[in-house]
Amino acid sequence: MASDTRNRILDSLERLLLEQGLAQVTLEAVAADAQVSKGGLLYHFPSKEALLAGMVRRLGERSDQQLADAVASGRTVSEIYLQYPPAESADEMTIYRSMLAAMRSADGRHGEVQQALAEVMRSWDEGLLAEIDDPVQAEIVRLVGDGIYLAALLGLPESDPELHRRVVHRLLGTDPAADAGSEVPAT
Repeated sequence: MASDTRNRILDSLERLLLEQGLAQVTLEAVAADAQVSKGGLLYHFPSKEALLAGMVRRLGERSDQQLADAVASGRTVSEIYLQYPPAESADEMTIYRSMLAAMRSADGRHGEVQQALAEVMRSWDEGLLAEIDDPVQAEIVRLVGDGIYLAALLGLPESDPELHRRVVHRLLGTDPAADAGSEVPAT
């Protein structure tokens, strides 16, 4: 029952972030939307920062499940990390934009939201390091993947799909024949 209430609160937070943005989201609004008392919300999340951190952790759990499903279907952690976020994750991207706004407004403090995000990122790092023997190569893959995700968060256009494929293959060393030529497709 407590888990159901906790999830309902986090669902409400996500919905309100999508509809109104971070600046308009209050504990009272989330409690009302989740149909719980403010005291009930505070039982699960003692502050707005704890609530936001809970959402980040839940997004991390979703991401871990998506990763596990993709790996089970034969893809590698590296391939997944280097892909553009799928179009169906537009709501998730909006939520991550709100999280970036929350972190930027933290006045340089390393609070619970930043800690939760660091935990999520650490789980991806562990997956890359388990797959790639060279820690420098794993870090390069992580940095390129972070750049791809940041570009998506900023709404920048994706690079040419064929060029992106070639970059991934060259970076991972998986398709030397495709990179025999050095010409870049016109965009």
